[in-house]
Amino acid sequence: MDYTVHVRMNEHLFLRDPETSELGRKIVREGIALFGEIGLEEFTFRKLADRLGTKEASIYRYFENKHRLLVYLVAWYWRWLEYQVVFQTNNIQSPQEKLERVLRLLILKDVSESPSSNGADGIDLKTLHGIVIREASKAYLTRHVTEDNRQQLFKPYKDLCARLAGIILEHQPEYPFARSLASTLIETAHYQAFFMQNLPSLTDFGTTKDDNQLLEFLRHLLFASLEQRKAVLEEL
Repeated sequence: MDYTVHVRMNEHLFLRDPETSELGRKIVREGIALFGEIGLEEFTFRKLADRLGTKEASIYRYFENKHRLLVYLVAWYWRWLEYQVVFQTNNIQSPQEKLERVLRLLILKDVSESPSSNGADGIDLKTLHGIVIREASKAYLTRHVTEDNRQQLFKPYKDLCARLAGIILEHQPEYPFARSLASTLIETAHYQAFFMQNLPSLTDFGTTKDDNQLLEFLRHLLFASLEQRKAVLEEL
């Protein structure tokens, strides 16, 4: 069944909601394409304006700067991913099966690239996922992270981590590091995907570049941690 999800965003992320106009929607979607092609460092609003056939000042009416646009895009992805976690685990009773499904979502496995069938509202998920892998940490590794956090710009990421932590606790209620494990899984999925493509000697699957091996590693990281803690508790 086809469906479309409209992701509501924190108003502090923009000066004008880009989803309220055709130009705003183009800024977001073409911004994803340009970020995907040249990265944050080379990205400028002038280049984006040239791509859109508009004036640079028009983009500044929507976003304060390119970093704010990046934070918007990354936050959008986290919101979408949390929705997918809820949607794809809703009718699953087994916490372990839920965790297996989440791990596949973290590497965007089994997610259709068709916007009409994945709820992406016209967003190029494959390109955005690549941006998240390469650039997401730059959204919060800044000198003004405390103020950005006060404005709840990172709430989508926190909500996703809390959602995953909740499933971990469903599987093992006594596990004391659920949030830490949740955020570690997400970050590891992205760092290892980056290493696999760019710094292959930092992984054990840099030669094959097989995301099934990455998935197996994430599975081991998750369930080995849970099983070890369970064994420790049983010995006490």
